[in-house]
Order: sequence, then C-alpha cells, then structure tokens
Amino acid sequence: MVEETSMQLPLDENRMKELFKDALGEFFDERRDLLREVVSEVIEDVGLVHAIKEGEAGVTVSRNEIFNLLEGGA
Repeated sequence: MVEETSMQLPLDENRMKELFKDALGEFFDERRDLLREVVSEVIEDVGLVHAIKEGEAGVTVSRNEIFNLLEGGA
C-alpha cells in the first residue's frame, strides 16, 4: 500500500498577490477581447454613477414628462 503525502508550502500574502497578478495578466494577454469588454463595462458603470449623482442633484421631472419626450412629444 502506497501512502500519499501532500506537501503544503506556506504562502505569504505578498507572494499570493504576486501570483494572482501574474495569473490575471497572463489570462488577459490571452483574452484581450475580454479585457476590452471588462474595461468598457467599467467605463459605462462610472458614467452611470456620475449621471445618477447629477440627476439626484438636479430638478425632479415627472414620469409622464419623460415618456412624452421619449415618444417624441414636447
């Protein structure tokens, strides 16, 4: 009977961060299309946050007014 032994090496936090960064960088090197998509989503989210904050500080508009504008009314 062969007994399996596993050797565990302790990793400190800095080494784990380094390994994670390397793996993530390698992944995005291979999948540039995904990187572009992620960056695009982040930019959209930041823009949305700014728009929401701007809207919260602005004038309140009724739901009907918004739908009238969307339907081409004045």
